Amino acid sequence: MDRRSFLKQSSFAFIAGSVIQPNWASFGYQEKANVRLAFIGVGLRGRNHLQQALYRPDVEITAIADIDPATIKESNQMIQKSGRKAAAVYSGEKDFEKLVQRSDIDGVVISTPWQWHTPMAIAAMNAGKYVGLEVPAMVTLKEAWDLVETHEKTGTHLMLLENVCYRRDVMAVLNMVRQGLFGEMLYAHCGYEHDLRPVKFNDGKQPYGGGVEFGEKGLSEAHWRTQHSVDRNGDLYPTHGIGPVAEWLNINRGNRFIRLSSMATKSRGLHKYIVDNGGESHPNAKVNFKLGDIVTTSIQCQNGENVVIIHDTNSPRPYSLGFRAQGTEGIWMNDGNQIYLAKVSPKHDQWEPFADYQAKYDHPLWKRFEKDAENAGHGGMDFFVLRTFIESVKRKLPPPIDVYDAVTWSAISPLSEESISKGGSLIEFPDFTKGKWSNRKPVFALNDDF
Repeated sequence: MDRRSFLKQSSFAFIAGSVIQPNWASFGYQEKANVRLAFIGVGLRGRNHLQQALYRPDVEITAIADIDPATIKESNQMIQKSGRKAAAVYSGEKDFEKLVQRSDIDGVVISTPWQWHTPMAIAAMNAGKYVGLEVPAMVTLKEAWDLVETHEKTGTHLMLLENVCYRRDVMAVLNMVRQGLFGEMLYAHCGYEHDLRPVKFNDGKQPYGGGVEFGEKGLSEAHWRTQHSVDRNGDLYPTHGIGPVAEWLNINRGNRFIRLSSMATKSRGLHKYIVDNGGESHPNAKVNFKLGDIVTTSIQCQNGENVVIIHDTNSPRPYSLGFRAQGTEGIWMNDGNQIYLAKVSPKHDQWEPFADYQAKYDHPLWKRFEKDAENAGHGGMDFFVLRTFIESVKRKLPPPIDVYDAVTWSAISPLSEESISKGGSLIEFPDFTKGKWSNRKPVFALNDDF
C-alpha cells in the first residue's frame, strides 16, 4: 500500500473510531446545572486553573484557601472581575480542613507544594468532595496507598490534573496507537528535561531567576521545590512524561508496570548555577544537593513493553519531554517531530515529517475545542485538563485519569529513589489496583466529549 492510499484509508478508520461513546447510564450519569468549586492554593498554578474555571458560566467559585494574603487578594479580584461575588477566604495553614467541610462545594482543585497534596486530597475525599489534584499526587508510597484506600472507602473520586495527556501531538499518536498504525507496541521513551534552575532559585522578589536564593529567602517554587533537590535523589517529576505513555500502553487498563530500575549521575548543575550567578562565597554554594543531574529510569510492563524515563532539571538544555513511540511497524519521535512507518513512509529507513499525520489523526477533542483552548496555558492543554475535571464533577462520573493512575504515575518518584539508593536494583512496582487492572477498560479520550 502506498503512503497516499494508507493515509486516505486510515482517515476513514479515524472517523469511525471517533464516534465511540461511553455508556453514561452505566456510570449513573446525572448532569448538574452548575458546579461549585473551591481552590486550595492560588499561587501561579492555582490561578491558572482558576482563570480557566472563570471562563465557564456553569462554574461557581465558593471558596479559596492560601496562606499568602497577596494571592488571596489577586484571586478574589479575578473572581469579581468575571462578574461573580468574592469567594470565602481561608488563610490558615490547616484551614483547608474547614473549607472542605462546606456543604456548598462539589469539587476542590488543589495546587499546593507537593508535600501537601496527599493530606489535602484525603481531607477533601473524606468530606465527599471530588478532587482535582496537581502533579505529583504524592511523595511517598505510604501516601499512595492512603489515597487509594480513601477513595475505596469513601467512593469519592480524584483526578490527577496531568495536562500533558492532552498535548495535541501525543493525542494524535494515541489515535494512531489505538488504530494499530505502529503495529504492536514495544517501547516508549519520555521524561522531563527542563532547565529549572531559574525556577529553583530567584532573588526573593520575582518567581523566576534574578538570584540564587531558595527556601525562606526564595519566592514561589524556589520557596519549597528546591528543598526536594537537597533531600532526594530520584525522578522527582515523572508524570508529564509517563502520563501520555501510560495511555498509549493501557497501563492500569489491561496492562501494568511490574518493576523498575533507576540510576542517577553525579550532582553538579545546581552548585554550578549558584557559583556562576552568586559567586563561590555565597552561602548556598556550600549546600550539598542530593539530586543527580540526570536520572534514568527503566520500567518493564506486564505485556512485554519497556519504558525509559529521563529526569533532567539541573542542566543547560532546551525543554523536551523526549517522547518516542516504537512498535513493530514504526516509530514516532517528538524531538524533530518525525515519524517512520515501515510499510508507508516513502523512503526506506528515512524519517519523514509528522505534520501530515498530525493533521490526519488530530484527536476529535482538539478538533472540537481548538478555539476554546487557544488562550489556555501550556499550548491549550490547561483548558482540556480542567474541562475534564469539571465535566466529571458535573456529570458525577469517574474521571478518565483516576486515583489509580495518579498514584501509579507518581509512585515512580519514591520507587526510583529506592532503586538508586540500592545501586540501581530492580524494584517491584506495587499493583495499586489490587488486580483490577486486568479487567479495567481504557476510558481516556475515546471521543470528542470526554
